[in-house]
Amino acid sequence: MANVSSSNGLEKRPKLRFPGFDEPWKPIAFGDLVHEFSDRTTEEDEDTLLSAAIEGMFLNTELFGHQRGASNKGYKKIKYGTMVLSTQNLHLGNANVNQRFTHGMVSPAYKTYNITGCSVGLIAQWIKSEAAKRFFYNATTVGASVCRRNVEWETLYEQPLYLPCIEEQEEIAKFLTLLSDRINKQQQFVSSLKKYKRGALKAVFTQQVSFSAKPQKWDKYKMGDLISLQSGQDFAPAEYNDQEIGVPYMTGASCIVKGETVVSRWTQTPRCYAYKGDTLLVCKGSGSGAVVRLTQEKVHIARQFMSLRANEKMTSDFCYYLTGFLSDRIKRNATGLIEGIDRGTVLNQTVFLPLLHEQKKIARFFSKLDFTITAHENMLDTLINERTGLMQRLFI
Repeated sequence: MANVSSSNGLEKRPKLRFPGFDEPWKPIAFGDLVHEFSDRTTEEDEDTLLSAAIEGMFLNTELFGHQRGASNKGYKKIKYGTMVLSTQNLHLGNANVNQRFTHGMVSPAYKTYNITGCSVGLIAQWIKSEAAKRFFYNATTVGASVCRRNVEWETLYEQPLYLPCIEEQEEIAKFLTLLSDRINKQQQFVSSLKKYKRGALKAVFTQQVSFSAKPQKWDKYKMGDLISLQSGQDFAPAEYNDQEIGVPYMTGASCIVKGETVVSRWTQTPRCYAYKGDTLLVCKGSGSGAVVRLTQEKVHIARQFMSLRANEKMTSDFCYYLTGFLSDRIKRNATGLIEGIDRGTVLNQTVFLPLLHEQKKIARFFSKLDFTITAHENMLDTLINERTGLMQRLFI
C-alpha cells in the first residue's frame, strides 16, 4: 500500500491506497447504495432473536440474558449481509452489517436494508469506522435530551458516500476482513483464557486440585478471622483536587482500568487508608463486586470501596485471588436500591485455607496466568489500534 494525497481540487482520495489504484473516489448518495425492506415474522419465535449493538450483532440472550419479551410476532427478518441501523443510537455507532448469523429476526425498532451497487464486505468494514460514525452523526439533529439525537432519514439518504471502483472496494474489504478475523480470534483466545481462569479458581478454592505434594486438609475460617477490613468515606468536592496534591483518592469502579488501579483525584485530608498490596472490593454502585489489587503505595478510599488486608495466616496475594473467587457469592447478597455489599457479608464468609507454602504456590500459578492474560489483552489492543489507524487512512 502507498501513501497518497487525500485530495486534489474537488477530487477525493484516501491517504492510503493499494498498488494499481489511483483514480479519485466518486460520491454516491447513500440512498442509492441501500434498499430498505421490512420482511416481518408471522408467528411467535419464528426465528432466532438477535440484537444490534455498537459492538456488533448478538444473540438477544448474550446481551440481556433472556430470550424474548411479551411477543416477537411481527419482528423483522434479516439474513447474512443485511444492514441494521438503530433509530435511537445511530449517532453513537449502532450500525451493523450482519456477518455473524445466517438469518434471524430483530426488533421492528431497527431499520433493515439490502446493500446494492457496492461491496457488502467493504460496507461491513466501513460501517464500524470513525468515518461512518461521523457520516451518520451528520444526518442527526438535537433530540428531546442532551444524549438523544433524531435521525433525519432523507438527509442521510442524500448524503454522498465516497467509494472507489468495485475492484478496489474488494481489495480493501479482503484486507480489513482478514485483519478483523485476526482480531476476532484474539478476542476468542482472551475469552477462553479468562474462562479457564474462572474454572481454575473454582477448582482450587473448592479443593478439587492440590498444589501440595502431600495434599492436606484446608482449615475452616470466617473471612473476618483472616483480614482487617477498612471501609471508605466520601469527600465533598472542596476536599479533593486533580492537581496531584496530597494522597491519591480512589472513588470507585472507574478507578479500575484493565485490572489495574488508576488515580485521577487527590486529597490533603485522607482518613480511610488502603496500602499497596491490599485487595480492594467495589462494594457499592456500578461495578459492585469487582476486585483489584492496589498498586499505589497509599490511598484514601471512598465508600464505594472496602480494603481487605490479610493477617499473618494468609498472604496478600492469596487474599486477592480468594476474594476474586468469593466475589460472585458476596455480590449475590448485595442489597438496597443502589446495590451495596455490607461489611458483615464479607466478614462472615466461610472459607477454607491451606498452609502458607501452598498459598504461595497457588498465588504464583494465578499470577502467571494473569500475566499471560494481560499479554494477550495488550496484543488485542495493538491489533484494534492498528485496524483503527488503517481505517482512518483507507476511508474518506
